Amino acid sequence: MLAQLASLQANMLELAKHRNTALRLLAASRHAATLEAQREFWLEFSLLDQEYRSAVHRLARFCHAYRGGGAPLRAANDEGAR
Repeated sequence: MLAQLASLQANMLELAKHRNTALRLLAASRHAATLEAQREFWLEFSLLDQEYRSAVHRLARFCHAYRGGGAPLRAANDEGAR
């Protein structure tokens, strides 16, 4: 159980790093990039943000389940459900 928690946390933190970098690039692109490049930065950030949010939800479901909320919930986008 602790190994799974550590893995979920590590995954979320790694995705947060990538998401934050993409957000900084997106913000910087507003003044220094063409509209096409800005769209590319936005798409990259959107994808990373979606992955990060998914990792946060997986971690929250895990914590809820093992805090007394019942069995772990599985969503359609969980890695095990693919």
